[in-house]
Parts: sequence; C-alpha cells; structure tokens
Amino acid sequence: MAKFLVTGAAGFIGFHTSQRLLARGDTVVGLDNLNDYYSVRLKQDRLDQLRPQAGFRFHQIDLADQAAMAQLFAAEAFEAVIHLAAQAGVRYSLQNPHAYVSSNLQGFINVLEGCRRGAGVKHLVYASSSSVYGSNQKMPFAVHDSVDHPVSLYAATKKSNELMAHVYSHLYKLPTTGLRFFTVYGPWGRPDMALWLFTDAILAGRSIDVFNHGQMRRDFTYVDDIVEGVVRVADRIPTPNADWSPMTPDPASSFAPYRIYNIGNNQPVELMRLIAVLEEKLGKKAQLNFLPMQPGDVPETYADISELMRNVGFRPSTPIETGVARFVDWYRGYHGV
Repeated sequence: MAKFLVTGAAGFIGFHTSQRLLARGDTVVGLDNLNDYYSVRLKQDRLDQLRPQAGFRFHQIDLADQAAMAQLFAAEAFEAVIHLAAQAGVRYSLQNPHAYVSSNLQGFINVLEGCRRGAGVKHLVYASSSSVYGSNQKMPFAVHDSVDHPVSLYAATKKSNELMAHVYSHLYKLPTTGLRFFTVYGPWGRPDMALWLFTDAILAGRSIDVFNHGQMRRDFTYVDDIVEGVVRVADRIPTPNADWSPMTPDPASSFAPYRIYNIGNNQPVELMRLIAVLEEKLGKKAQLNFLPMQPGDVPETYADISELMRNVGFRPSTPIETGVARFVDWYRGYHGV
C-alpha cells in the first residue's frame, strides 16, 4: 500500500485512476479546483463516488496557487504523485490561452517544486498528450520521434511539461514519467469530447459536426486501459538509461531518471466508423454536418506502444465496439435516458 497524490481527481481520468488505486488498497489524496470549464455537477458526482471510500481524502486547490500547493506538500508525505490535472481541450486554447499558461505551466511548476521539496516523493507520473506530435506525419507516432512542431497552445504546454520534468529529473534526481494519452473515452467522460457530444446530439435529434469532412482517424483508447497503464507505470520508477548518448539523443529517455511513453490503443479508427458503431449502440441514425478541419487539429493519431510493452509489459486492448457500448450504457443510466 502506498500514499498517492492524484491531481485532477474530479476529472475523467483522475476519477478512474483514484478508483483503481483505492480498489487495490492504496491511500489517495485527491486534488481538484472544480473549475467550470465543463459541468461542475459532473465533477461533484464523480467525487461522490470517491468520498465514501476508505483511504480517500479531497482538497479543493488550484494548481496555480503556489502557497496552497506548497502547504499541501509540506503537510503530507506522498510516496508518489500522479498529476492528471490540466486545462484540457485543443480548441478552447484558441479562445482562452491564459488558462493554459496558468494551469498547465504555473500549475506544473508548483507540482514539480512540491515533489522536489516534499518528503519521500519517489516518482512523479504526469499526463502529457498525443497532441505533442503536432505536424508529424510519420505513423505510428513514436516516443523516439522529435516533437518540436506543435500546432496548438495546449500541445505546446504539454511539450513544455516534458521539458520541465526533465530539468527536475536532471537537477534533483526526481524520477519522472510522462504519458502521452491518445483520445481517451469511456464512462464518466468529458462533455466536450466527441463521443459525448455525438451521443447527446443523436439522442436529441440534432445534427453532429463532423470535421475535415469525416477524413479523420483517432487512436481511441478506453479509459480502463489508460488507467491500467498509469498505475503500472507509477509502480515502475524510472532509472537513467545507461545507453543514452548525447551524440544521438533519444527523446524518450535520458541520462537522468526520466521516461516518456505513449498509451494508445495502437489501432486508429476512422471517425465515420466510430459514428457507425455509436449509431448501432444507440439504435438511431446520426444527422451529419460536414465541416472543414479546425485550427489546431490534426487529421490522424496513431500510437507506437512498443516502449510501453517492452518496459512496462502492457498494451491496451479494448475494441471500440466494446468501449462505445459501455459508454452508451453509462450515459443512458447517468442521464436517465
């Protein structure tokens, strides 16, 4: 049993990760600012599932609050930190860029400082994103590839997190692992994500917006697979790569205790295929509104998970048909549809 700080505990992945850790007997201190980027009621409902469980405590703190974060780390002795809180969303970063600087940059430095100064923190695991691959077109996306050309501010902040983590791994020997998530979906998901938006619109008889005229592919990854990867990685503290060379530097590892992994289903799905599966599970056809590509978006994502398989011994495996069915069942139950 271990004591974890899980930031973003009221969020989609943070909620599921907290559930998984509690189920195996760990202590979880959850942190979230409960902002209104999307439904605060949904976040509270997730917390209502966690609060009755032995071993769970919650703090409502904003990551960007330097004093509050320092006080939290001083008061608690975390063995590991799983940092999942962030200002999410590629398109929203075009409208409110300052929110990303506050949460994803200022907030992340507060987490790093807390881990550096906190007693006993053995490992920081943090959420990066597949969006860091930006304009890369070599498929599948590999952690050994350069990711120096992001196409959204959200992606740039996630790439910045990886760089900041490396500095702390180097200077303070803080073991850090960054996880690039690929299009996570499932029960208790976010209302701003495609699967929720599509389901809500189809059931209400509204049209759904299909960007890039449907010519999109995503490596949709079921949330249980994401969480299994997160927890397994958290239990595997990185060490310096003895084979790392400054002459041919590998972006996925370092001379410091630092690692980067992709967590994706390794099976990209056509957007129109996702819609077809959703129509089947809902028993209702969608009205399609085809639109051009949105600024900051990319046409395809596809995860190379060979490093995750080699070093962690895990690969996601939930097919889209199973995952969508589980989401639809949860959505109907949650909304009483």
